[in-house]
Amino acid sequence: MNVPFHKIDARILKAADEAMELIKPTFEEIEDIQDYNTQKMLYAFQKAGIGESHFSTSTGYGFDDRGREALDKIYATVFDAEDALVRHNFICGTHALTVALFGMLRPGDRMLSVTGTPYDTLQSVIGLSGNYSGSLRDFGIIYDEVSLDKDGKPDYEQIEKAITPDLKMVYIQRSRGYELRPSLCIDEIAKIAAIARKKAPDTIIMLDNCYGEFTEKEQPLSNGVDIMAGSLIKNPGGGIAPTGGYIAGRADLVEQCSYRLTTPGIGREQGATLGINRELFLGAFNAPHATGEALKTAVFASALFEILGFDTTPKYNEKRGDIIQLLNLNSTEALIAFCEGIQKGGAVDSFVKPQPSPMPGYESNVIMAAGAFTLGSTIELSADAPLREPYSVWMQGGLTFHSARVGVLLAAQTMLEKGLI
Repeated sequence: MNVPFHKIDARILKAADEAMELIKPTFEEIEDIQDYNTQKMLYAFQKAGIGESHFSTSTGYGFDDRGREALDKIYATVFDAEDALVRHNFICGTHALTVALFGMLRPGDRMLSVTGTPYDTLQSVIGLSGNYSGSLRDFGIIYDEVSLDKDGKPDYEQIEKAITPDLKMVYIQRSRGYELRPSLCIDEIAKIAAIARKKAPDTIIMLDNCYGEFTEKEQPLSNGVDIMAGSLIKNPGGGIAPTGGYIAGRADLVEQCSYRLTTPGIGREQGATLGINRELFLGAFNAPHATGEALKTAVFASALFEILGFDTTPKYNEKRGDIIQLLNLNSTEALIAFCEGIQKGGAVDSFVKPQPSPMPGYESNVIMAAGAFTLGSTIELSADAPLREPYSVWMQGGLTFHSARVGVLLAAQTMLEKGLI
């Protein structure tokens, strides 16, 4: 492997060459998905009749913003949704999910998480941690969950037992969060949805789709899911959207969510775009390709670190439901060194040395590496982890495989220099 501008030890380069040979068949599969989803995105733009006028701005109330309305149509098409709500003023994925939950659930309703305890930041929204005012629990919404099985997979037998006809919502988290569990693929999501629909025909099936967009050809909304939400600084923003999130699914449910985002009666009809439309459109157009590049980066990292003697999940040749790659690094020192190397590989802030620190919504100190154009963007190459056993790091992103690969090599090089490989 030729890496002319960065100092990489010959041992790392040899392992990288081996990894590149191993992953050729997987890359072909990823490129097929990239091709399909990019063509679908192009079709969505053409179907919506996008023109230069859709990029213009609105201020104040934002009445009749053509760009805002057209962007909703594009996301609805690519996600196989009846409707979509795409807004820059969703501050993160957790915010979009929170708006959806509060938009659809009412006091006395029961929601059932069928993929174990949700991601850390959503726990405070539900009322499971932090004792914050205004949680779902404060509003009398009842929360239950079904644990994953011993392999970290959905426990379909227990899910079927737990679902009753009066259940208001079945909640599914697609990605692993800060857990060792595997992410969910479409066929697993479809199986959960089929069980839920059989046991509780009127229940709302909701999916946290963060990190999973465009990783497969099929969409959750065509496989039993009623509504889903995610962040635009992950996959669907293509590394270009500077902020925002989306909710997509059944039209009646999206409308309920719009009333929570703004006010009952106003919903989606107002909301100035403040000159951000062009970036949101361009980010959407780039999203399927950027997601494929992130998948390639994850596959390469998995193969390389497996060759270097570390446990990885998913394996380089396993089917993937999101862009996240987990590497078990076995020690605090290795985890910090890995993140230092990823930071060195960034186009922005490559000179920064990440430090573990407290972070709102997390119980443990967290280290984060992200040399990103957009602060906190996880479709760009990044790595993060809470400093707790088993000292695993969660890596994701890479706008271009060729640049992100250098970041992965620098992570291995930093560990080697500290005697951790």
